[in-house]
Amino acid sequence: MIRSKWLLSGTIVIFLLSTILGGTSAVLADSLDDLKKEQQDAKQKKNELNQGIQLKTVEIKTNISTIDKIMGQILELNAKIETTNTNVNRVIDQINQTTKEIDALRISIADLEKKIEERDEVLRERVRAMQVKGGQVNYLDVLLGANSFADFIDRFSAVNALMDADRKIMKQQAEDVAQLENEKALVEQKLAKQEVDKQELEGLRASLLTQKKNKDGLINQLEAEQEKLRVEKNSLETELDDVVEVEEKLQQQIAAEQKRLAEVARKLAEKKAAEERAKREAAKQAAANGGSSQSIPSVSSGNWTKPANGRFTSPFGWRTLGGISRQHRGADIANSVGTPIISAADGVVSYAGALGTYGNVVMVTHHIEGQTFTTVYAHLSSIGVGVGTQVNKGQYIAAMGNTGRSTGPHLHFEIHVGNWSGKGPSAVNPLRYVSF
Repeated sequence: MIRSKWLLSGTIVIFLLSTILGGTSAVLADSLDDLKKEQQDAKQKKNELNQGIQLKTVEIKTNISTIDKIMGQILELNAKIETTNTNVNRVIDQINQTTKEIDALRISIADLEKKIEERDEVLRERVRAMQVKGGQVNYLDVLLGANSFADFIDRFSAVNALMDADRKIMKQQAEDVAQLENEKALVEQKLAKQEVDKQELEGLRASLLTQKKNKDGLINQLEAEQEKLRVEKNSLETELDDVVEVEEKLQQQIAAEQKRLAEVARKLAEKKAAEERAKREAAKQAAANGGSSQSIPSVSSGNWTKPANGRFTSPFGWRTLGGISRQHRGADIANSVGTPIISAADGVVSYAGALGTYGNVVMVTHHIEGQTFTTVYAHLSSIGVGVGTQVNKGQYIAAMGNTGRSTGPHLHFEIHVGNWSGKGPSAVNPLRYVSF
């Protein structure tokens, strides 16, 4: 953007300078070409910015689609996490219930252990009784020691009762011990399974939470990228607005420049026509004075050319006229009145008219290789240009004459470094630049 505005400013400066200085047709064409080139550059920049904006729009849409997709995944994870939390709570309730069952079982086990302990005590009493009596109880001796049949029956019943009681005690003891071991094993298995289920569910919940955290982090990154894309798109749109504004201004400038070029072309055509008329007039005057219409000098290469054909009669420097030493600030070329005189270099006419002892004079200001020069053409019979006229090297500007303080028809030609000065220090020997 800064570069485009700088180029636009530079174009305006060129435009103004070319208007002030008059400008040649080639320079004017270059100015218009520069404007058109800048317009083309602006169009290209606009196309690039439009492509960039379209690309950012696609990236933003793609980013939004990705965010929506990940948000859907996060919702699924949230549902799974909720289900897992429910299952964890259910297993925790089961564990609590199992813990209660274990507590109740501990009470039951305590009762069983008490019963077993009591039975153990009974059995130990039996054993001690048998040990006191000298070994095992001989139930047959008990039966045979009956005094009568009725006593035998009583003793038999008693023996059977004792034997049944012993058997029941032993059986009950074995059953209680087995029940105790079985219940302990079942409860422990159930509790262990529940703990495993709880650990698995907690692991699943941790995994889901990690996945959700990762998804949340990705969403944060995508949202940051989304914001960056929006900023970049806004920047491109702002730059596009600036380029469009510059393009519109360039279009206006091109239209104005084309209009100006048409006017310049018209003026150039008028100037050419005036030059042709002046040449024809000079040719007529030269013919009337015995001169030749073909006496316009050939134009040499380089920045400078000889201003007129004729004899080199007087050099630059000091000379004595009438017994008085004077500085001759130019070089003289003698020829017949009406001999065509041309501009020694490209420039702008800065003076055209009578000037004291110089007679009729034309002065042309030049800008060559960064240096300003002024050429003076004096003693003219006629002037073919006006002040402000832009002239090219070799272009007809006047006719040779004998006006002012002159001893015969000739051209007095001066070159000054800088602007013309009537006092002389600015004058230099023309032979430094022009070959006569």
